Amino acid sequence: MGVFVMPSLGADMEAGKLVEWLVKPGDSVHRGDVVAVVETQKGAIEIEIFQDGVVHDLLADLGRELPVGAPLATVVAEGEAVPETAETTTPEAPAPATEPEPEPAHADAAATAPASPPPAAPPAADGALRVSPAARQLAAEKGVDLSPLKGSGPGGAIVLSDVEDATAGKPAKKTSPMEEMRKAIAAAMTRSKRTIPHFYLTETIDIDDAIGFLDTHNETAPPDERILLGAVLVRAATLAAAKVKDLNGHYLDDKGFVPSDMVNPGVAIALRGGGLVAPALMDAGAMSLAETMAGMRDLVTRARAGRLRGSEMTQGTITVSSLGETGAEAMSGVIFPPQVALVGIGAPKLRPWVVDGAVVPRRVLSVTVSADHRVSDGRQVARFIAEFARCVQTPEDP
Repeated sequence: MGVFVMPSLGADMEAGKLVEWLVKPGDSVHRGDVVAVVETQKGAIEIEIFQDGVVHDLLADLGRELPVGAPLATVVAEGEAVPETAETTTPEAPAPATEPEPEPAHADAAATAPASPPPAAPPAADGALRVSPAARQLAAEKGVDLSPLKGSGPGGAIVLSDVEDATAGKPAKKTSPMEEMRKAIAAAMTRSKRTIPHFYLTETIDIDDAIGFLDTHNETAPPDERILLGAVLVRAATLAAAKVKDLNGHYLDDKGFVPSDMVNPGVAIALRGGGLVAPALMDAGAMSLAETMAGMRDLVTRARAGRLRGSEMTQGTITVSSLGETGAEAMSGVIFPPQVALVGIGAPKLRPWVVDGAVVPRRVLSVTVSADHRVSDGRQVARFIAEFARCVQTPEDP
């Protein structure tokens, strides 16, 4: 019988609050199934299971703050004998000695996809209230009216601690969700700059042909099939990372650099009110340009609903952070550990450019690659930028 434990949703995560079970004893589960929801500083994250079998027992109660590695459930594998008696004792949660350090968040503002509001609990039945499942359950048990409560969760969501404070007569927390997000960003980026020897290469590339291609495509495409420049940039970074493998993977303290067979670009999504998340577009190397755009739309929608998956928050292999259509001309980003590279992209600008010996107005943008000097050097990054530029300039290629 296997034990399903609280996963780590970031290098700095120490604990998470279990807010919803999506399975019950007796349910069959398969690798990759979403089985629970854990509340973190980045919102509600859906947790996947990585084994096949049948859920035998749920070992953790809703609302519990549990450390990484704490047992959540037992799962009986196919063909394995089912114990005659269920394990009914829920292990005692260790006393929280210190506030868990926030999980990492990327520190560079971005708009490779449309900006979205902070991840929040799904809209509740009672009007504009956003309430986590655990908070709603406790409120029903205690007879607490949720309407006057001010949520301290992401996006103003009412979370379990808000209901607990209301029942205990405690004042509402003064720390806002965005303050918590900024703490998480500060912790992760401080760690990154302290432990990763960054170096940077910048190039300005002509994107006039790419914008012309998008204008032509979008002129006749229905709204849900239109493609933004951000999708072209993410796809170009994906294809370049597949060619220059030293920039695609993780640097682990006990193993050194571990390259990834798949390219899972983290798409930095700016949040209204401050902060951002960078969920991974899983196996983007197998996607067409249209599929890349659809995948980015899906990430933004689920970030808004607070329904990102644990794998998307932990399995990114390189991050793309863009300032979108307006903003500064260039950006040098901070690497999102344990990744080893970040692609920072400035806003497109109209500039005089030499084409076939003549100076003409062209739309250009600057790309800056931040790289980990323990893994790569200038030659590999220059190859990456050259491949990135080629892909951006020929977005119609398969």
